[in-house]
Amino acid sequence: MHRQKLIIFFILIANSIWAQTVTEMPLYAGAIPGAKASIVKEQIIFVNGGVRISSVILPTLTKFAPAKPNGTSVIICPGGGYGRLAIDHEGVDVAKAFNQLGITAFVLKYRLPNDSVMVDKSAGPLQDAQEAIRTMRKQAVAWGLNPAKIGIMGFSAGGHLASTAATHFNTLADITTKDSTSVRPDFAILVYPVISFDDSIAHKGSKANLVGKNPAAEQTKLYSNELQVTKNSPPVFLVHAGDDATVPVENTIRYYQACIKNKVPAEMHVYPKGGHGFGLNNKTTTDKWFDRLMNWLSTMQ
Repeated sequence: MHRQKLIIFFILIANSIWAQTVTEMPLYAGAIPGAKASIVKEQIIFVNGGVRISSVILPTLTKFAPAKPNGTSVIICPGGGYGRLAIDHEGVDVAKAFNQLGITAFVLKYRLPNDSVMVDKSAGPLQDAQEAIRTMRKQAVAWGLNPAKIGIMGFSAGGHLASTAATHFNTLADITTKDSTSVRPDFAILVYPVISFDDSIAHKGSKANLVGKNPAAEQTKLYSNELQVTKNSPPVFLVHAGDDATVPVENTIRYYQACIKNKVPAEMHVYPKGGHGFGLNNKTTTDKWFDRLMNWLSTMQ
C-alpha cells in the first residue's frame, strides 16, 4: 500500500507544474455509506505505459487548483469499465488541461462495484459522485468555486457514472444522509460514454460489473440513462468516435436525442475515427475536441 501511494504521489507531483496546488483528500469525513468490512486492497496496474487503479474501496477527491481560478469547476470520473480507473490520461492529464485555462478540477477516485465490500454495489459509485458534488458546493467559498458552475465529466464507464449523476440527482444514492445540499451538477461532459444498458449497444463489462450479469429489467432501465433524461437534466457536451468498437457511438447519439426531446441544451461531436479511450488526443484528426469544449463552456451562464 505504501508503494502504491508513492506511485500516485509522483504522478500528481509530475503534473503539479500546471497546478498551483494538488490536494488529495478522503471523500467522506466519516463512515463510507454502504461499506462492508473486507480484506480487499487497492492495487496499481501498469497497462501499455498507463496507470490503472483497481479494487478501489476508499474513495478520494483530488483537487487541482489553477493559479488564477475563474470559479468554474469540474469533477472528472476516469473510465475503466467499472473494474479499474484510467487515473492518468482520463484523470490527471485532463485536470492539468483544465488548470491551464483557470478551471479548478477534481479527480474522483470512486469506488468500484464489488459485492464483497458493498451492501449494494450498484449504488456505490453514484454515492461517491453525489458526495463529491455535495462537498464542492459546501466548500465553494473556501475553495474559490462558483456553486452554480460545478460540472461533472466522465470517460467511458466514468461517462456512465457522470450521466447517472446528471439524471438521478432527485434520488439520493445514500439513503442514510441527512444532508440536503443539491447534488445536481450544473453541466455534464461525456466522452465516449457508456450510456445505455440495452444489450444491443451496452458495454457488457460495465453493465455486468455494476448491476450483475442478469439484472432485473427494472434495474437495466434505471441505469440506461438515455431513458432518465428530463427537462431538468443539466446541459451536456458529448464526444465520441464513429468507429468505437468498445462502446458503440449509439450510446452518445441516444443521449443526445433524449436531450433534444426534453429541450436540454446539448452539443455533440462525433469524429469518423478515433476508436475508444483516446483521452484528450484523438490522433486521427487535427481538430481538438477540448478546444470545442472550452468554446461550449464559455457559453455557460
